[in-house]
Amino acid sequence: FQVRPRNPCGFGASPAHAAAMASPAVSPDSSSHEGLSSVNSAPACSPTSDSENLSPDELELLAKLEEQNRLLEADSKSMRSMNGSRRNSGSSLVSSSSASSNLSHLEEDTWILWGRIVNEWDEWRKKKEKLLKELIRKGIPHHFRAIVWQLLCSATDMPVKNQYSELLKMSSPCEKLIRRDIARTYPEHEFFKGQDSLGQEVLFNVMKAYSLVDREVGYCQGSAFIVGLLLMQMPEEEAFCVFVRLMQEYRLRELFKPSMAELGLCIYQFEYMLQEQLPELNIHFRSQSFLTSMYASSWFLTLFLTTFPLPVATRVFDIFMYEGLEIVFRVGMALLQFNQAELVQLDMEGMSQYFQKVIPHQFDSCPDKLILRAFQVKYNPKKMKRLEKEYATIKNKEMEEQIEIKRLRTENRLLKQRIETLEKESAALADRLIQVASKIAIFLFSA
Repeated sequence: FQVRPRNPCGFGASPAHAAAMASPAVSPDSSSHEGLSSVNSAPACSPTSDSENLSPDELELLAKLEEQNRLLEADSKSMRSMNGSRRNSGSSLVSSSSASSNLSHLEEDTWILWGRIVNEWDEWRKKKEKLLKELIRKGIPHHFRAIVWQLLCSATDMPVKNQYSELLKMSSPCEKLIRRDIARTYPEHEFFKGQDSLGQEVLFNVMKAYSLVDREVGYCQGSAFIVGLLLMQMPEEEAFCVFVRLMQEYRLRELFKPSMAELGLCIYQFEYMLQEQLPELNIHFRSQSFLTSMYASSWFLTLFLTTFPLPVATRVFDIFMYEGLEIVFRVGMALLQFNQAELVQLDMEGMSQYFQKVIPHQFDSCPDKLILRAFQVKYNPKKMKRLEKEYATIKNKEMEEQIEIKRLRTENRLLKQRIETLEKESAALADRLIQVASKIAIFLFSA
């Protein structure tokens, strides 16, 4: 694990210097080229929407990226074709060499572009927002993720960072729970392997610190996966600040509250989308009593970090950092659309196995395909807002009914207690009457 510099991209420096300053952190990717491939193979960007705000150099860079997308796609198809038809190895070597050369040129262009974005961040956020969104959907290069994530959530200069070292000296009531769950977080990742590993120690530190600054939430198991991903990219103080910001500004705090009320809302909204867009699958799920919460809860609580391998999940997380929870709805629906034909043929147990073993690895080699499908999903923010109000009304009504039921139960308990008291009083009175009657009878008999 190499600790990233505090300013890994060199604010105020030239793009070339910014590139040189970005030192590698613990990579979540299975391939060293993931940061590169995630940029060049995603859905086509549409620079024309912001072209009036771009310099000629930026337009040229984007044109190169788009051209490279086409070349790599064609090369990939030709390689698959050659492998299938057993063409001569010479052609294959030429193709591979060409791809390698293209990648090196693209890598340089990518570093220049993202170095410029980081150093001109305010301008890009204000004047080139649509273009920035498209580039993030293509994937943030790995070496730029730490600083870009901090910039996206405005966590580069937070007062809470100065409290971090003091928080670590304090004791938290959640410490035992955190220690118990640490080993379950990314158990196969080298950084977190071993009870005394650096990864487990810094993960414990961040989770403990947060449990102290937000005692209502304290610690929730799913949140450790999010913090773990942050720690793969940046030092623990920065990861702590980003996590605090995510909890405050990205609806995560509501998701992780003890009541998990926000999770109920997300499930309600997702069920509406399922019913509207995939009615046949929705009917099948209902017929098998396969509840939405059974497969989608972890999607929202861990942002797919426990669903997909890290290279794919990190791409989703890039988009979440810019667009929020909407991407979870989009990716979730894309997965169901992609697998509807298979799922409707399975019973509950078969679907459970399918969600655990098949779905997570469908996009290992092509995360861009998943992102593209996700943004083809119909998502209406106005409808989601309406559903939020609808859900709040339902919950308020349920709460009123629960209050009324509680009142009636209390009233019923009091009535039972009153009846029991009256019965005791009645029994005591009956005994008293019997005693009086006996005395009267004795008096009359003796007279």
